[in-house]
Amino acid sequence: MDYFFIGDPELVTAFRFVGIAGAPVRGADDARAVFRRMTEGFDETAGAVIPGIEKCRVLVLTEEVADWLGDILIDWQLSDQYPLIVEVPGMMGRFPGRKTLVDSIREAIGIHV
Repeated sequence: MDYFFIGDPELVTAFRFVGIAGAPVRGADDARAVFRRMTEGFDETAGAVIPGIEKCRVLVLTEEVADWLGDILIDWQLSDQYPLIVEVPGMMGRFPGRKTLVDSIREAIGIHV
């Protein structure tokens, strides 16, 4: 599995239409459980790491899910491990105050065209 999506049930359905599997989440607890399953192979119902669980290479999250994960997500991003994390706007659009990828790149290289 190359890609996996975590977000609103409606967006999970939309991603499935283009061939990307996903898991709908409705709160922080759901988001943490799915994130741990996809990154560590940890199954909440079994209470243990399940050997051989299929992991993804790119994990796509909505901004809302990223906020719910908080420090867990930041620690993962700094760990230099797969899956790579990509944040996308949710059903309500971009969160106020969030930079776009293009804004971050422009800031990093110092060029504004």
